[in-house]
Amino acid sequence: MQHWQVAGFGLYVHWPFCQAKCPYCDFNSHVAGTFDQESWLAAYVSEIERHAKETPGRVLRSLFFGGGTPSLMKPETVEGIINAAAKHWTFANDIEITLEANPTSVEAKKFEGFRAAGVNRVSIGVQALNDTDLRRLGRLHSAREALVAIEAAQATFDRSSFDLIYARQDQSMADWESELRQALQIADGHLSLYQLTIEAGTVFGARQDLGKLHGLPGEDLSADMFVLTQDLCEEAGMPAYEVSNHAKSGAESRHNMIYWNCGDYLGIGPGAHGRITAADGGRSATVCPKMPGEWKSMVETGGAGENLREVLSREDQAAEFLLMGLRVSGGIDLEQFSAISGGALNPVKVQELVESGHVTLNDHMLKSTRKGVLLLNRVIDHLSG
Repeated sequence: MQHWQVAGFGLYVHWPFCQAKCPYCDFNSHVAGTFDQESWLAAYVSEIERHAKETPGRVLRSLFFGGGTPSLMKPETVEGIINAAAKHWTFANDIEITLEANPTSVEAKKFEGFRAAGVNRVSIGVQALNDTDLRRLGRLHSAREALVAIEAAQATFDRSSFDLIYARQDQSMADWESELRQALQIADGHLSLYQLTIEAGTVFGARQDLGKLHGLPGEDLSADMFVLTQDLCEEAGMPAYEVSNHAKSGAESRHNMIYWNCGDYLGIGPGAHGRITAADGGRSATVCPKMPGEWKSMVETGGAGENLREVLSREDQAAEFLLMGLRVSGGIDLEQFSAISGGALNPVKVQELVESGHVTLNDHMLKSTRKGVLLLNRVIDHLSG
């Protein structure tokens, strides 16, 4: 049995368009007022058909519409993509079909249409629960609209989640505690809670380079906010199952668990990444061109919607397995790591991290502690060196 058969098989569909580019965002998103949804649907369907030929007979466990702002899609476009996937793969009985949404009042009205199309889970990009910080983050919705959208999602879908960003400008520990407690009261089993990171190439990155991004917390306050986040979420019965994701038991994102467990997933759409295992066991990474026009033109002229397909070495696969696995609460199976890499982790280095309190080792399961998660890159560098 190949590893993907245990970890799962999913489909990621990237919708690249947004109404506005948020200043912190480094995702592949492009501002556009109008787009021909029929021709975009045809391109997605074409790519699904192409990928299906190399993955026959598979069971699809998840389908994820990401972006960009996928809730700008028409329900008919979403339905067409879901139907194309169902035509070529067997859907798992409990398949998770997630769509990312922004909480504007116009998009919230489309929830019924998305549910009728086959979506059974939504992830709402809230980011903050007060209007001042929403404006600073470049969001187009108000806190009230966010609360209305969350309520509508919970009334419409079996499962829902929403995102918040913390360690924001001028945010105190008391501010974050109050906001997180509010979020935990209204959450429906899942929250994604991200520390604000300033990425190169974003508006915030440019402001920081100019010394104009003021009020960001220092390392100590950011670490304290992380610890508070873990404590409050655990208290509420929603512990972290991944560094930034918290859920009640059974409410975890099945699609993201395919990523973190190093399963197979197809990436369709501008800038989408994928991992696919061939029948002979070779595993490849795929990357699509980022520009929407370039990707769509490649597909429409009969080419593959990828500009990179690279066979991963055993060393690359092992490094990815280690990086992803130590992010999740379940950790990694060292026997599986050895099977992937062809060799074991250095037991001396593992023991050093156990003794320093950065990891735990029980039987053959290696897991990051809270202390280890705070220094995860260093932990992985130590194990890989």
